[in-house]
Amino acid sequence: MDTHDGESDDLPPPPPVPPNVVPIKADDVESESPANKPTKPKRFPMARPGLGKKGQPIQLYANHYKVSVKSTEEFFFHYNVILKYEDDRLVDGKGVGRKVIDKLQQTYHSELSNKEFAYDGEKSLFTIGALPQVNNEFTVVLEDVTTGKTAANGSPGGSDSPGGSDRKRLRRPYQTKSFKVELCFAAKIPMSAIAQAIRGQESENSQEALRVLDIILRQHSAKQGCLLVRQSFFHNNPNNFVDLGGGVMGCRGFHSSFRGTQSGLSLNIDVSTTMIVKPGPVIDFLLANQKVDHPDRIDWQKAKRALKNLRVRASPANSEFKIIGLSDRNCDEQMFSLRQKNGNDGDADVVEVTVYDYFVKNKGIELRYSGNLPCINVGKPKRPTYFPIELCSLIPLQRYTKALSTLQRSSLVEKSRQKPQERMSVLNDALRRSNYDSDPMLRASGISIAQNFTQVEGRILQPPKLKAGNGEDIFPRNGRWNFNNKKLIQTCSVEKWAVVNFSARCDVRNLIRDLIRNAAAKGIQMEEPFDVFEESPSLRRAPVSRRVDDMFEQIKSKLPGAPKFLLCLLPERKNCEVYGPWKRKCLAEFGIVTQCLAPQRVNDQYLLNVLLKINAKLGGINSLLQIEASPAIPLVSKTPTIIIGMDVSHGQPGQSDRPSIAAVVSSRQWPLISKYRASVHTQSPKLEMMSSLFKPRGTEDDGLIRESLIDFYTSSGKRKPDQVIIFRDGVSESQFTQVINIELDQIIEACKFLDEKWSPKFALIVAQKNHHTKFFQTGSPDNVPPGTVVDKQVCHPRNYDFYMCAHAGMIGTTRPTHYHVLHDEIGFSPDDLQELVHSLSYVYQRSTTAISVVAPVCYAHLAAAQVGTFLKFEDMSDASSSQGGHTSVGSIPVPELPRLHEKVRSSMFFC
Repeated sequence: MDTHDGESDDLPPPPPVPPNVVPIKADDVESESPANKPTKPKRFPMARPGLGKKGQPIQLYANHYKVSVKSTEEFFFHYNVILKYEDDRLVDGKGVGRKVIDKLQQTYHSELSNKEFAYDGEKSLFTIGALPQVNNEFTVVLEDVTTGKTAANGSPGGSDSPGGSDRKRLRRPYQTKSFKVELCFAAKIPMSAIAQAIRGQESENSQEALRVLDIILRQHSAKQGCLLVRQSFFHNNPNNFVDLGGGVMGCRGFHSSFRGTQSGLSLNIDVSTTMIVKPGPVIDFLLANQKVDHPDRIDWQKAKRALKNLRVRASPANSEFKIIGLSDRNCDEQMFSLRQKNGNDGDADVVEVTVYDYFVKNKGIELRYSGNLPCINVGKPKRPTYFPIELCSLIPLQRYTKALSTLQRSSLVEKSRQKPQERMSVLNDALRRSNYDSDPMLRASGISIAQNFTQVEGRILQPPKLKAGNGEDIFPRNGRWNFNNKKLIQTCSVEKWAVVNFSARCDVRNLIRDLIRNAAAKGIQMEEPFDVFEESPSLRRAPVSRRVDDMFEQIKSKLPGAPKFLLCLLPERKNCEVYGPWKRKCLAEFGIVTQCLAPQRVNDQYLLNVLLKINAKLGGINSLLQIEASPAIPLVSKTPTIIIGMDVSHGQPGQSDRPSIAAVVSSRQWPLISKYRASVHTQSPKLEMMSSLFKPRGTEDDGLIRESLIDFYTSSGKRKPDQVIIFRDGVSESQFTQVINIELDQIIEACKFLDEKWSPKFALIVAQKNHHTKFFQTGSPDNVPPGTVVDKQVCHPRNYDFYMCAHAGMIGTTRPTHYHVLHDEIGFSPDDLQELVHSLSYVYQRSTTAISVVAPVCYAHLAAAQVGTFLKFEDMSDASSSQGGHTSVGSIPVPELPRLHEKVRSSMFFC
């Protein structure tokens, strides 16, 4: 079982919000503004207006398996599960629930009229047809419950650890524990609701019926001893583990879930990877985790944080416990009270002994190295239970939920890549091995699963033509192009600039010479830099803010005026500590455009990529779509149209109190759709809905949308946008109704606040990358070609969605972007909308390739990430390995971000 004790990742997602309910956010009082009074008609995701026709047909497989469902009049009965100990305390630990319910089923099968259960491991249990009684109460006795609750009182440990020995004879032969189980009827769900889901008639019942099927899949895997993470399952099979260093392993498993699609119910199976703590001796984990070679070098404060809540098996008794901490003193100094019988009248004397002596002398266990190390504490906060560290081993399949280092992450990505063919065979194999057809509960639900991938028809859209400088055309092929012998279409001039070097080792003079030569070839006028400012070697180890301030002191004292551009050389590529404070100083305080680079392997291609970024930041454009230059974009070129990209980025796992960062990116200089600006705000940690789109204060509005609208107006010849196209990233299907009711309302409010009489038309599209649908070519081992779009067979039975692979998948298996058109007042035809989305994957100024998701969404990620580095976050590693320390949404005041200087506010600083 998943022993992840943080937020319950091991629960299935909550049932989606029923279509007629808008949940009210706890911390967002604005959503209660008069505009949201319940009298307003609710918006729902729009229905599909038709299918796209453009493009060359291509036959594909999708990793969906068709599911046939027998029609039935039966009902799923939902029962709430209440688990208590004998003394009526509620059971709090996880993991024991499944054991108790399994035993309940064995013990009382005839009283329960032999019913099969679908149990989610927590509080919900489903049966097909009702249980004989309405209220069912049972007592269940489990033998050897190794939840760490069974250690004898007194002091350290269970039957084979201190404190247990004096009572051995008085105990039952097994450690047993009684539980009271109540099953209370909660609801009944017609199984015919599965058919409703497939027809796209979504109701609470249809969502709930699919949830029951997903719970059956989870239970099926739990019975095979898997670690469960939402709908993904991981077997304890060392063949599936890859070592990522630092005591962390990547563990490969499978996602599987039921989805209603146009061609009926399907089972979606995909490869999934999670991180686990390396099983085995605790000391080995600590040495690897802290990258030290001897126990004497271990930082025990860090060790305590890393071990908290992990489960260990303690030898020689082999009992399982949860670590609550470490002893304050070393094993050979840590005392505890041991009760020993004295010979005559059976009374017990209490003597003080060290943990070390107890194990070595009383138990006769040889301890090789733990005498001078702290003990593992597996007891209660007030009643410790100690084991020497060398007797403890971490049990397998425990999730590691801290942020990975850059090295670990790249290692994980590299080791979990699979080519399309390999992935297909692994998935087919997974389905056969899972043996779902044998599951009694699936059988009883009338479900059988096909053994082959679903065949779907896709279409390959033509790549858009691009324009370079001097009126030259660019014809992208296979999702890429280049500027060989071509100039950029609109170039900036780089003047009044300087170079700063934060101790990067490189030949600065040569670098500048090559940069200027490459700039000239692309039509960028780049003057000689005014100066090169080297960091003084004595400052290399200084606090980072001092290093940045000192560099600016140098610049101020030596330059005649403020520079217009600074090229900044950094000593390391990823996560350089200077990056955030440097960007903040340049962009927020001084309004200076800056480009950082870590010059390691510098060649002309590298320098061209750097120049693409510099040109975009300084107001140039590298290439334009031909339909943008001529202007001929359907519906967009005729009417002033603003394109908005919105994203919220959250702190990494384990940084629970790091604020979330919301970014709104918007197009400017209509009829262009290649130029953007960004505004960024912080909001409460983990809050997915954007809380700062519209923030009225008297006659002012401090929201993100107002800035975008005003900038569009001033940059587009004093035209207000009559059409607003919004791309929203990263929300799950259960939040769609909130996006089109709460967020869209705030955007409409912001427009009304600017001008009461102005009512533009809106389209809102969600872009999703983390879903589990993949496509494979039927006649080729390669990834699907760029421009592939799918809107049939595996899409939603009613709603308007499509999958798009705009980019060329170079490594691994292409992950399509799933676009959901939730709302469209503008009236795009399916073809026009799909073409627009495809085109917007070709306007990304940082590269000469089509990207996998529309550029405004990509820019919103970049802006949020870059401005996020302005805030200092300590490494929140106090959270233990097996949980991020979570705070409830909206519970703490969030630090404000500094505003960008007006000189750079409308630039593409994020490029």
